[in-house]
Amino acid sequence: MSRHLHAQRLNIPAFAQEGQPLIEITPLSNLERLAHELHGLEPDLSINWRATGELRAGAGAEDEVWLRLEAKTSLPLTCQRCMGAVATALEIDQWYRFVASEEIAMAEDDQSEEDLLVLAPQFDLLALLEDELLMALPLVPMHETCPVTLVLSAGERELAVQEDAKPHPFAALAQLKKSK
Repeated sequence: MSRHLHAQRLNIPAFAQEGQPLIEITPLSNLERLAHELHGLEPDLSINWRATGELRAGAGAEDEVWLRLEAKTSLPLTCQRCMGAVATALEIDQWYRFVASEEIAMAEDDQSEEDLLVLAPQFDLLALLEDELLMALPLVPMHETCPVTLVLSAGERELAVQEDAKPHPFAALAQLKKSK
């Protein structure tokens, strides 16, 4: 079995002990939640990523398990101004420290600068990658300058029809002034 097949059920302590990085290119179609955010899914879109595990001396008797996740990609998102595709660069470079339980993670979370994750027998590295990419997405993707001229015609037409239908507030005064 290749290491690629283990990315979704990785033994993190063994991975950190080995010390060899896991370098992958994952098709975006394998990350369904992220694929739903795109301005159309092109079949050749992929994410280049790298994971490195290491053991560091901890405060206790056992070494601490750490993971570094790096990813770079450019994704087509929907520009909120022109509704066209806007290429959006995303980059992740994050360290995680693994702890034995959720209770330990909650207790240490406020004091630690790094992100804490709970050690699991089979860790899903692709789910972590997808979560980080989703959090890296901009709230409002937009072009700096949209490639097309924006046409706001629907509102302008309605406004013109409303103006023609409404009598002007001073029209009656103008008629009185003319009659004098």
